[in-house]
Parts: sequence; C-alpha cells; structure tokens
Amino acid sequence: MPEFTWRLVLVALLVAFFTFGGVVNLIGRKPLVDDFIRWGYPPRFHLVTGALELATAALLLFPETRWIGTALGCCVMLAAAGTVIFHREYAHAIPALVVFGLTALIRWT
Repeated sequence: MPEFTWRLVLVALLVAFFTFGGVVNLIGRKPLVDDFIRWGYPPRFHLVTGALELATAALLLFPETRWIGTALGCCVMLAAAGTVIFHREYAHAIPALVVFGLTALIRWT
C-alpha cells in the first residue's frame, strides 16, 4: 500500500480537478460554449479542451506517465490563463494559474 504523502494527495486533487473540468467541458452547456465563442474559439472547441483535461487526469494517475500529464496540464492551464488575460478577464486567470503552479510543483518534485 502506498504511503500517503502531500505529493500523492496533491496528485489526487489534480486528477479530480482535471476530471471534473474535462466532464464539464465535454457536456458543453450553453454559457460555457458562449464563452469559448466570445474568446474567439470555434463552437466545438470545448470538446478539445475537455478531451485534453481528461487526458491530463488519466496521465496523472500513473507514475510512469505522470511527467507527460504534468506537461499537458501545465499547457492547458497556461492556455486557459492566457485566453482570459488576453480578454482582460483577470480574475478568471487566478484559478488557472494556481492549478498551473500546483501541476508544475508535481512536475518538479
């Protein structure tokens, strides 16, 4: 049985975050789709985002693929933060930057 460390707990929280985000994006409720369109993305781009978030969650689950998952997760969160910063929605960038930081922490520890 693996020892529960802060790193393992953080990985579990990130897996939950990316899984939840992926599912929400794949469902694609109208306000979410409208946000993506307002930001200049194609109407079905939420599906790409959802797939990337679910892929991140899956890759984070296993130590052998965790480094790929952290790299993908960092890219997804930087893209999310960059999008909302570009559109001057600065408050929306905070969660993405926090998750980016936590994902990078897993990558480099």
